[in-house]
Formats: sequence, structure tokens, C-alpha cells
Amino acid sequence: MSDAVVVDASVVLALLHDEPMGNFDGGRIAGSAISAVNFAEVMTKLISDGMPNDAASNAAMQLDLKIFPFDERSAQLAAQLWPVTRPAGLSLGDRACIALGLSLDALIITADRAWGKVDFGGRLIVIR
Repeated sequence: MSDAVVVDASVVLALLHDEPMGNFDGGRIAGSAISAVNFAEVMTKLISDGMPNDAASNAAMQLDLKIFPFDERSAQLAAQLWPVTRPAGLSLGDRACIALGLSLDALIITADRAWGKVDFGGRLIVIR
């Protein structure tokens, strides 16, 4: 079992917006792994909320996230997760995060409660 941590876009955004994280220590996010798909979601949300591109990039980069590419292997694993995640309504971005977490044997952290309804065979913390 690895002590790596993979974060979903929802957790990064919660931290950047100083939102409540339950009993979860937001300091664990710094240096975490994130899929390039989820990083794009973070950047998109910051920019769509009116943050200039450079400021959005700087805010996200201050967390020292390790951005992993969404490659062929990731795409195949995300697709294989569809049947198990479909009933909970998880998106491609959600499955990209889970796929990365599974491939790294990492603890996966999200703010999306729907993930708690899915048994995908990995370790998960839902912060809300």
C-alpha cells in the first residue's frame, strides 16, 4: 500500500476557496498527485469564476501538485470504471481521478459524496 495521495478537482477547489473540509487536514493536498483532466477542471472553474489565467495558474501551482498525463492506460482504466460508477453518476473527470488513484495505489480524496456510494476497489476519503 502506497502513501501517495491523489486529489480530485473538488478538493483542490475547496482548499483554494477556503471551504470547510470536515476533519480532513487540507495540508495533505500540497504535493498530491492529480490527473491532467482534473487539473484542467480546476483551471476551468477558476477562470470561469473570473480569475485571470495567470492568477489561476499561480493559485493552483502554489499547491505543488504533481500533474499526471491522461494517457492510453489511464483512458482504458477510466473506461473500465464506467459500469461500476455509472449508477452514482460519476463523470469522466471523476473516473480519471479514480483511475490515477488505482494505478498509483494511492489514497483518493474528493469532496463529492456520490463517490462514497461506489465500490471501485480503492481507498477513498470524502471530505464532506
